[in-house]
Amino acid sequence: MTTRATRTPRRRTSVALLLIFAIIAAFTIRLIDIQVVKADEYTDAFRNARLAQGSVLYGTRGEIVDMDGAVLASTSVEYETMLDPSIVKDYEVYYGDDKEPTIVTWEMARAKIAAATDMTEAEVQTALENAPSPQWAPVKSGLTTQQYLDLRAIGVPYIASVPTEKRVYQNGAVGGNIIGFTGSDGAPLAGIELMEDACLSATNGATTYEVGGSGEIIPGSLETKPAVDGGTVQLTLDADLQWYMQQMITEEVGIQGAKYGSVLVVESKTGKIRAAAEYDTVDSNNAVGASGTSKLFNDQKEPGSTFKAVTAAMIMQERVATPMTSVWASGYETFENGAAVGDAFSHESYHYTLAGALIDSSNVAVSKFGTMLSPEKRYEWLQKFGIGETTNVNFLGESVGVLHPAENWDNQTIYASTFGQSFTVTAPQVASAYQIFANGGVKQPLQLVESCTGADGTVVKPDVPEPERILDEDVAADMSLMIENVAEQGGVADLIRVPGYRIAAKTGTAQTYDPATGGYKANVYDTSIVGFAPADDPEYVVMISLEEPTRVTSSTATAPAFQKAMTQVLKNYRVMPSESPLPELLPKFAE
Repeated sequence: MTTRATRTPRRRTSVALLLIFAIIAAFTIRLIDIQVVKADEYTDAFRNARLAQGSVLYGTRGEIVDMDGAVLASTSVEYETMLDPSIVKDYEVYYGDDKEPTIVTWEMARAKIAAATDMTEAEVQTALENAPSPQWAPVKSGLTTQQYLDLRAIGVPYIASVPTEKRVYQNGAVGGNIIGFTGSDGAPLAGIELMEDACLSATNGATTYEVGGSGEIIPGSLETKPAVDGGTVQLTLDADLQWYMQQMITEEVGIQGAKYGSVLVVESKTGKIRAAAEYDTVDSNNAVGASGTSKLFNDQKEPGSTFKAVTAAMIMQERVATPMTSVWASGYETFENGAAVGDAFSHESYHYTLAGALIDSSNVAVSKFGTMLSPEKRYEWLQKFGIGETTNVNFLGESVGVLHPAENWDNQTIYASTFGQSFTVTAPQVASAYQIFANGGVKQPLQLVESCTGADGTVVKPDVPEPERILDEDVAADMSLMIENVAEQGGVADLIRVPGYRIAAKTGTAQTYDPATGGYKANVYDTSIVGFAPADDPEYVVMISLEEPTRVTSSTATAPAFQKAMTQVLKNYRVMPSESPLPELLPKFAE
């Protein structure tokens, strides 16, 4: 018989066992949660709790080099040195093989710091006393690696030096308009630096390790992710030629009293840009306040008479005219639709050949030739020559120019567009058009970047469109001969002659647009000249532009610069002189 006295202890035991089992179940469930359900989460948390960041391993930004590998931009390491005032005191330092320590007092260290940093001891003392915080007193930045080593050799713990990268441009302002620059933080801001940042940028690495309870590194926990240096961008530019062209165009801008000038050199058979110089440019080492733009690629102007050759090419390719086709044209005419066109000089009615219209640069005659094609057809041809779109270079901010659809051409534009007005272009677009003439009618896309070579040696070439035939060979040959006749018989013939070489060139003068009025500035012009040599086997296209010259306001202003530029190009690349004389000159007037 069970009594109340015996039931009570059993009940208590049962309750106690249930509580124990409940506690064990709770712990078991928690253990399963920790070790099975959330094992990865807790493991990561535990690892992170004892994982210490070691240090960042900095990669170096890649170099920019010219066509021959000459360095145009690179990265150097500088050091910023600082003190920790809270621990400045006397220290025992062992130098070299010394068996006895040297007591380095602050006075001794101060003298060594001054010597290493090219400061006075008073300046070092002032830096210590004017510390912004108890543990940080900046001393000097921009120190060389040798200065850093000299400071480290002092051997006291309160001197620290932090490495910083500095972008260095070996040629300063030479090519600065193209190369661009970086900011004080190393971020690319302009030019190739920004365009090719994906190639040039480095990827930083790091060292990480785990530490024990007392701060010791746990053996086997050290992990290193190496940094990857940036790649090398090779340009098509020739640094030596770029230097010469920049000096030359700077001088010519001064001589002609112009606001701006540029020179562009293109290899006719490849489309590679060998020089792209302009004044004013930017010193990439001191680019504070610089706009970061290149007017050579970004500015758009009416091309003027340089595009009369393009008009001639399109009507010849459409087989509606030949170099000997002729029209009657006087110095000034009003056409049936009311448009009025005049030449730069007064003259009676001449029986102009197409070749002669180019030689005399007759607006009236070229208007009559050009309108042998409909506006719609001429619009298509201007597009084929690259007007209204960027070149393959696709430089930052590169302009496409302005080319209105043919249906929007007014009565004056129908004629003005034949001689390079009523639409705008960039200098590279004009050079590209003449590259077609120089290359037998084949358009070779312009190219500024040759390649990107990664840190692992992998070479990546940029995507360049396939060459495109624009003109038939016979038309291109006739065009080359016509442009050569312009250079030989035109008004600047004596100024652009290069002894021993046959030259083909055409000048252009366009009224300067005035954004304030929406019209043209009175008696203010932009002038240019573009051509190629040797005309019998063209190797290089050269284009010169001057903005608002004041000494000579006609296209003659650009002739001396063209002669200097072309002479230097032919000499620089050791181009052989012409082997054959100029064929019989094309007549200006029909019989």
